[in-house]
Amino acid sequence: QQEKFVDLSFTTISSTGPNSAIIHYRPTQHTNRTLSMSEIYLLDSGAQYRDGTTDVTRTMHFGTPTEYEKECFTYVLKGHVCLGSAIFPSGTKGHLLDSFARATLWDHGLDYLHGTGHGVGSFLNVHEGPCSISYKTFADEPLEAGMILSDEPGYYEDGSFGVRIESIMLIVTAQTKYRYLNRESLTFEPLTLVPIQTKMINVELLTQKERDWINNYHRLCREVIGAELEKQGRLEALQWLVKATQPIV
Repeated sequence: QQEKFVDLSFTTISSTGPNSAIIHYRPTQHTNRTLSMSEIYLLDSGAQYRDGTTDVTRTMHFGTPTEYEKECFTYVLKGHVCLGSAIFPSGTKGHLLDSFARATLWDHGLDYLHGTGHGVGSFLNVHEGPCSISYKTFADEPLEAGMILSDEPGYYEDGSFGVRIESIMLIVTAQTKYRYLNRESLTFEPLTLVPIQTKMINVELLTQKERDWINNYHRLCREVIGAELEKQGRLEALQWLVKATQPIV
């Protein structure tokens, strides 16, 4: 529907219930499931536009998630926020940041078996080297301002459900009190502006810093995407956006 849209950047992963526990799920006539009010739904989609490439995953529930589903979702979210708010020296290699997204899962005996982030081109490859954030490789390029990578921790329980939260992030310069060896510090700025379903969050498991990050992220979604929806006259979508980005306390 958008003016600069060209094509999908990869085959959409649309999965519900136990299918969402399959990281690269593709539907078949034998595995298709109807969306339900009682199962988690995971959607990983992206597109090629003349001015950029997208790749975003959100996990949601159309009914009432179980406490265990909310707990697992919140651990994944904490990892997403931890990596997304990290400050690190210029020249740091991506594999050194991978555990930032896993630490909370590890604390509770959980993990996921894929890398945490991949490079993304601009109207180019949606998975693009040479930078990455992954325990699987130590040969990745040092991270520098201007690089674009994904932040996508997850958790997958075979035969039951899967959770993944993925946004595309831009590496930018961070302002710090000190500058050791005159090295600049870097951090991430979100390019993906899609609300994270707050119904899936166990807020009691979040620190105040994490709550602030989520609320600031949703405020940015509301301001930037809200203005565009208003410009396009998509008022029903705007009403949904305002509701979906209400602050958590």
